[in-house]
Amino acid sequence: MKYRIVNGRPITNIFKPAGIPQCELEEVVLTLDELEALRLADLEKYYQEEAAKRMGISRQTFGNIIESARRKTADVLVNGKTLRIEGGVVSLTLHRLRCLDCSQEWEIPSESEKARNCPHCGSANIAQTV
Repeated sequence: MKYRIVNGRPITNIFKPAGIPQCELEEVVLTLDELEALRLADLEKYYQEEAAKRMGISRQTFGNIIESARRKTADVLVNGKTLRIEGGVVSLTLHRLRCLDCSQEWEIPSESEKARNCPHCGSANIAQTV
């Protein structure tokens, strides 16, 4: 199976209905490539052809992934299940940065347009590491 390119990791990997213990809920697993397909198609509004190129896969494969992701997301929302985000055959596109003032290191998605200030000390004196 071919690796799918994804732009970073999710901020959190579990979503569940409030007020119900997780042990009482069914769980649906959304893979990282399915999450990336949702991000590209539904949040960033890319057409399938462009989204597929960004993930390094065919348009047909992208179509299959986005269909699965939407079905799982609907199941979670309609039926009140837990959503866990993990797994998939993926290659993360991340840049590793280091603050030259406090030596803090962190990762950001390669496509990130966010200001590149140190999250620890706020310094703009940063460099990309290998």
